[in-house]
Amino acid sequence: MDWALVLASQGIDAAIDDGTDGAGWALVVSTSDYPAAVQAIRQYRLENRHWHWRQPLRMEGLVFDWRVMLWAALMALFYWLSHVRNPGLEATGCMDNAAVQAGEWWRLFTAMLLHADMAHLTANVSFGVVLLGLAMGRYGGGVGLLAAYLAGVVGNVAGLLFYPPSHQSLGASGMVMGGLGLLAAQSVAHLGRHPITRRHVIRGVLGGVMLFVLLGFGPGTDVLAHLGGFLTGLLFGAVLTRLPAGWQRPWTDIAAWLVFGGLIFATCWQWLRF
Repeated sequence: MDWALVLASQGIDAAIDDGTDGAGWALVVSTSDYPAAVQAIRQYRLENRHWHWRQPLRMEGLVFDWRVMLWAALMALFYWLSHVRNPGLEATGCMDNAAVQAGEWWRLFTAMLLHADMAHLTANVSFGVVLLGLAMGRYGGGVGLLAAYLAGVVGNVAGLLFYPPSHQSLGASGMVMGGLGLLAAQSVAHLGRHPITRRHVIRGVLGGVMLFVLLGFGPGTDVLAHLGGFLTGLLFGAVLTRLPAGWQRPWTDIAAWLVFGGLIFATCWQWLRF
């Protein structure tokens, strides 16, 4: 089939014989076109010797992982806890550079569970469900969620390093930008398989960058946390997509879920007992 397309592109008429006469499949051309057809096919095979007509899928399963709704429910739960049940939680769990430097390290994690108001929560959850759900579908539910979560932590670390001690912030937007970085990096899996894939990789990354500019530079946003989360997600995604085929196993996903849950529990334990 691909040889027939090659010949068609060169203006050579060809027919695919399905071998009903017992001779087997064949590509039939006229005698006068035979030398040109053979030359075109040889050139095609030479230029595409590392590129196969059929490409194996790196993973199977859903493109969108609906388990991201567990994350959305977690965000809603902590919003209720910090605004209805115990409003004082926001002050002890938000990202406060001076407090973190004084030893309250858990704020790097717990700040992503808090939101200033309903509009803040709605914006992060609506974008987060889409971006994180897609990232979880691509890398596995637990792995995608954990990678985006750690990317958000790195975003908070960036704010700690470059903002003054008086800086305070909260929200899951750094984690959401981490999910965007994971999605932008997924095309890196095809890098090096064929010269033309380099363009697809560049386009995929640039598409993610454009979305980041649109979503991550709004007025009143924590730009450093967004940038740190996005770049870290991009790095994590590039590493994950270049791992050997078969690394995505059920036990890998379960382990990632356990690590994510363990981090939530450990940091909240330190936070709530403070």
